[in-house]
Amino acid sequence: MLKKMRHDIRAVKERDPAARNWLEIVLCYPGLWAVWWHRVAYVLWHWHLKLLARWISQLARALTGIEIHPGATIGPGLFIDHGMGVVIGETAELGAEVTLYQGVTLGGTSLEKGKRHPTLGDGVVVGAGAKVLGAITIGEYSRVGANAVVVKPVPSCAVVVGVPGEIVTSKGSGPKRVSPNLEHGQLPDVLGDAVADLVARVDELERRVEGGAPHHELAFTPGGGVWHESEDPSI
Repeated sequence: MLKKMRHDIRAVKERDPAARNWLEIVLCYPGLWAVWWHRVAYVLWHWHLKLLARWISQLARALTGIEIHPGATIGPGLFIDHGMGVVIGETAELGAEVTLYQGVTLGGTSLEKGKRHPTLGDGVVVGAGAKVLGAITIGEYSRVGANAVVVKPVPSCAVVVGVPGEIVTSKGSGPKRVSPNLEHGQLPDVLGDAVADLVARVDELERRVEGGAPHHELAFTPGGGVWHESEDPSI
């Protein structure tokens, strides 16, 4: 247990540039408290002291805003950054060095007993507000973008964005091929690209029908995360 606790402290220090020393981490990081409370509750759960385990998990939820079912399996080095609103279901399984941001839900999609929550491989990063739902597997070192809703399995070393989650890139294999940080500003705009493609298709159809310029005078295209008026004089 002490070895895991030291590992948890080291995970915070390595993944949060705001963490200055171990004392600050122990005293000021509710995500760390939630993980430690869970480790106690997990042991009690498997000792068949389930009511006590649930009570401890609810106490941790009241103190931290993070809800981790005592039946969930959590590997070493879990880092819950900020953490408010994080929910981890009973049959969820998390590998080593996983990172979760605030508002993440690892939830179930079935009322049946048995495995109904996701499995996250080693080194997975889940962005703020993302939902990973069902008994699916997120491959090791993959990244889930902010506010994505993932309901299908994801291979190792992939990046998933959007609603529903869509795999937009794969980086090969191994921890050295994917950064542990989730650069939200560099994630593709799947919806924006789809809208831009539709606008282009409508323009082309109007040109064919009218034999000239389309009816509308303005068109907008995405660039740098912002939609701009087109500079194309033909539009």
